[in-house]
Amino acid sequence: MLNGMRDHQAARAELRGACERCFGLCCVALPFAASADFAVSKDAGTPCRNLRDDHRCGIHATLRQKGFAGCTVYDCFGAGQRVSQITFEGRDWRTGPPERARRMFDVFPVVRQLHELLWYLTEALALPAARSLHGELRTALERTEELAGGTPEQLAALDVAAHRQEVNVLLLRTSELARAGTKGRRKDRRGADLVGARLKGADLRGATLRGAYLIAADLTGADLRGADLIGADLRDADLTDADLTGAFFLTQPQLNAARGSAGTRLPASLTRPGHWVAQV
Repeated sequence: MLNGMRDHQAARAELRGACERCFGLCCVALPFAASADFAVSKDAGTPCRNLRDDHRCGIHATLRQKGFAGCTVYDCFGAGQRVSQITFEGRDWRTGPPERARRMFDVFPVVRQLHELLWYLTEALALPAARSLHGELRTALERTEELAGGTPEQLAALDVAAHRQEVNVLLLRTSELARAGTKGRRKDRRGADLVGARLKGADLRGATLRGAYLIAADLTGADLRGADLIGADLRDADLTDADLTGAFFLTQPQLNAARGSAGTRLPASLTRPGHWVAQV
């Protein structure tokens, strides 16, 4: 069991962004529009004006104050360092031909999606209640890892949406098993429009909130133990003093987009966002 826990933790560590091993791909490959999250607009394939020659952000310590809160929410699940160091063998997009840079920018979002699936599959394999599916989950994880390790040409041609759908069917079965033993009503709020909903102190134990819109929802003191939060939109949701212990398929970007407090209880695999501390 201890070895299994260590393997799980090691796998998770590889699925976190390591900017020092990346060529600033998220700052170049991805577009963004002037909004509450970004102070300016930028086209895909165009370097952010704040990106330095060493591929580091020139305003990293003050992103929120400078109007780039969206950057503090984003995480590539380790895709950046993989594409930079493995897929393109450490070859910088700045120094090679334009064709290589374009291919790198095209491949990066594909690998990011595959790494997000690896995050979910790794978590699913750590759920004792889903033990009956562990064989299928391992097969899916190995196949996803194989796809992520493809050549630039293979990745560019990959139908990643089709693979996501295959994996999602398995993750849904995992969710049903994991939530079956949770106390509470296990509410089904898949895809629900809960924008601005008043859910203070709500009992959401074992609920499925897959793809639910919880933008600016008041979840103060809510009980989300054992809830399925895959794809839930938690932008500006208030998680102050909420209990997310045992909540699964929750990611760091989702937490980063929400608001919370020192009293918010989190799954052990996730980190309390720094801007939460500033709000306490």
